[in-house]
Amino acid sequence: MWGNTRMVVLTAVTAALYSAILIPFKVIPLIPGVTELRPANAIPIVCSFLFGPAAAWGAAIGNVIGDFFGGFGPGDVFGFIGNFLYAFVPYKVWTATGGGSPIPRADVGWWLRFGAVIFLASLLCATVIGWGLNLLGFHPFSLLAPVVLFNNTVSAFLLAPALLYAVYSRVAGARLLYEDMLPIPVRSAPRRWLGVALVVAGATAAFIVGLQLSLGHWHPEWIGEMPSSGTRARVVGLGVPPFLLVALLGLCLL
Repeated sequence: MWGNTRMVVLTAVTAALYSAILIPFKVIPLIPGVTELRPANAIPIVCSFLFGPAAAWGAAIGNVIGDFFGGFGPGDVFGFIGNFLYAFVPYKVWTATGGGSPIPRADVGWWLRFGAVIFLASLLCATVIGWGLNLLGFHPFSLLAPVVLFNNTVSAFLLAPALLYAVYSRVAGARLLYEDMLPIPVRSAPRRWLGVALVVAGATAAFIVGLQLSLGHWHPEWIGEMPSSGTRARVVGLGVPPFLLVALLGLCLL
């Protein structure tokens, strides 16, 4: 996409829009210095359906810009990766599971599918950010990851459908959808469904394992001695990545 001028511009548009809405809400922290009330979380989801990979890069860059106004540090590397995945998953999984218009309609099946895609994107984002900041010893996974998951899912599910309804047809009419500008790879059905299954299984397992390790409810022998308190940075740091790699492998197949 970096060879397409319009996609580069749309990356900048996504980053600017995301950061512009993030910054004012820095004054309403949920976990000070880490995350806050974020209605802006609907923007990466909407832009994902509109701009595809440009939205993923734009969300990652926009989150970094927003973090400059709330306390920048090493943990923002994981915020970059988590937000990239947050906007990368929706259009990839939506396309892999049948595609179609993301404009809301009076169809229970559509809403279930849309909600599942948002939840999956939020789950992977929350797991990466929770794991990364736990690894650095800043916040326990069991505190941070559920907050990020709830914040992302609720904001996106409440706001993204209305925004898509308002702008999708206009963007499509202007031929600015990502499929109008980039060749879309054709994947076989078995490959697509295997990829989706791996993303779902890997993200879900990584989140659950992270919670169990962080709370001290599970102690696999191969990790070594379990600390009795604290963030259990080493334990969570070693236990979560194998499952995250499964999810990333699934994304590579889509």
